[in-house]
Amino acid sequence: KEAVGHLLEHPAIDAVSFVGSTPVARHIHRTASANGKRVQALGGAKNHMIVLPDADIDLAADAAVSAGFGSAGQRCMAVSVVVAVGASAGRLVDAIAMRTERISIGAGTAPDSEMGPLITREHRDRVASYVGAAESDGARVIVDGRKTAVPNDGFFLGCTLLDGVKPKMSVYEDEVFGPVLCVVRVDTYDDALVL
Repeated sequence: KEAVGHLLEHPAIDAVSFVGSTPVARHIHRTASANGKRVQALGGAKNHMIVLPDADIDLAADAAVSAGFGSAGQRCMAVSVVVAVGASAGRLVDAIAMRTERISIGAGTAPDSEMGPLITREHRDRVASYVGAAESDGARVIVDGRKTAVPNDGFFLGCTLLDGVKPKMSVYEDEVFGPVLCVVRVDTYDDALVL
């Protein structure tokens, strides 16, 4: 926080760009703007990945899994929504599910681990609550990270894949910041762009 404060006020810095929580984005925007800087501040961002019907589904699934579950989804640039256009949806969901179920979950120091724990018990429970809410709201839980066998020592949650997510669902609107990948189905590329 101290280093960022200096960057926001330093006269030699002309612009700043930020992706993270909404309260911090507001603070950065307010402070940097007051100091005459150009500001790009994305708060509570939901990064979308659009997959078109003519896509290489294996390549798209690999990219979605890496971008969605790397760092247990706890990075501001994680892809949290895959927008499946038209005929790509069914094949894409199947391909992501297959890859998701094979991810090795364990301590970050273990050489065979591909995904580590979440930051706190409270955060793990919060992320799991989004899965439950999405299911109650009508999303289909394709891979349920709440039921995945995970290590007992740490705040682990397995990868979750949700299909049929709608924009008004809390799992879509809120920044979950965990290993939850949502699939939203649309008919056309134009629909994807509007979303």
